Amino acid sequence: MLGWLSAICVLAATVPTPVAKPYFGIQMIDRATGRGVPLVELRTVSDICFFTDSSGWVAFHEPGLMDRDVYFAIASPGYEYAKDGFGFHGIKAHTLPGQSLRVMIDRTNIASRVCRLTGQGIDGHRELLGITPKRSALNAGVIGQDSVQVVPYQGKLFWLWGDTNLPHYPLGQFQTSAATSTLKHNLEDGIAYDYFADLKFPDRVRAMVPLKAPGPVWLFGLLTVTDNEGHERLVSHFTRRKNLAEQAEHGLVAFDDDLSVFRVIVSLEASNTWKFPRGNAVRDGDYWYFASPFCHTRVKANWDSIRDPNAYEAYALDPITKQFAWQKDRPPSSQQLVDAETGKPVTIHTASINWNTYRKRWTMIGVESNATGKPSVLGEVWYAESSTIVGPWSKATRIATHPNYTFYNPRQHPFLDEAGGRFIYFEGTYTNTFSGNKTATPRYEYNQLLYRLDLTDVRLTHSQHSTRN
Repeated sequence: MLGWLSAICVLAATVPTPVAKPYFGIQMIDRATGRGVPLVELRTVSDICFFTDSSGWVAFHEPGLMDRDVYFAIASPGYEYAKDGFGFHGIKAHTLPGQSLRVMIDRTNIASRVCRLTGQGIDGHRELLGITPKRSALNAGVIGQDSVQVVPYQGKLFWLWGDTNLPHYPLGQFQTSAATSTLKHNLEDGIAYDYFADLKFPDRVRAMVPLKAPGPVWLFGLLTVTDNEGHERLVSHFTRRKNLAEQAEHGLVAFDDDLSVFRVIVSLEASNTWKFPRGNAVRDGDYWYFASPFCHTRVKANWDSIRDPNAYEAYALDPITKQFAWQKDRPPSSQQLVDAETGKPVTIHTASINWNTYRKRWTMIGVESNATGKPSVLGEVWYAESSTIVGPWSKATRIATHPNYTFYNPRQHPFLDEAGGRFIYFEGTYTNTFSGNKTATPRYEYNQLLYRLDLTDVRLTHSQHSTRN
């Protein structure tokens, strides 16, 4: 009976927030942080399903089920509600229009889910309930976005995404979307993106790499560099795709500040598989390093070197000395992580690596590639740290899970760090693609989810190395 008793305690201990009729409001709260929890599923006995918005709210109005006791089963990746004596996880609520209920839920993830950053209706339930929304209902027509890149550029943050879903047709915008924002954010209000709009259709996002040839265009390894005239430039690797598996062409692009699009500056040979910016770029000293997933490629951080494939180096095992070293004549080597708790191998698919001032270590947020599909093929997020940017990373701790779903291409955001780096933030693409799950989560599907990680959490101990060197 624990679940039902918990619901009674919640009702008795909190003052309900008045909400707009005809709705009954339910807000799911992380017991540890006191913040609303996005992506919590509430399901009635008759399988009417709702998902909380970014503020943790559900607006309930269902003919025949108002002003009466209704049972809601509760489920959420990385969170759990206590089960009752029959093994059910859920609450019974009296659905009185104009009233609301706050329900505490326990987090099993180490990282806490903060909000959804992209797409339509981020605060949709909150708005229906008559509570002032924190984010716009629809921005530049974006209802889904894939794989983020972001760098500070000319006093702002410059954001890139891959394929973008739009409301008017199942085929959206596939030549990269972009936006700018301020450098600092109150994450309670999300991030206010100022999208580059299409010149013919201002309610849609612009194609940022308008190549004449067909096929999706993706950008990775986004970075800034000063050109030979002393101007700050945005540069990235691009790949135009025949499909997910086949590449049609690739090279480097640079942002044209006058036209606000990217232009090709270098075309690369198809045989070049690593001598270019890749993954998530991170600056350390005189070099740009590229986490793909490990920082095992680099190039001098100057205009001429970045454009020259022969200037790129790989961190690879020398067959003669049997030592790792920076080389130009062989591809980068990989590394193997292990689960700090079980000792089992963890294969990292993509990752983001940054220096952390609090830990005085390099930190990795990586997504596991798991052929078994348990609990997900590409949805388990791991944390590791190292004294050097190249590793070794060795032990890792799982910090977030997405069973039977996908969360790929994670990106740390050091500009959001709090308390001197004790709290770090990362986002990734949440989608049912590759998962085998044919049921997409409404509104959340193919969008960016933001997480917060407290580096003092004792569960990270085994993957943390001493800061005494």
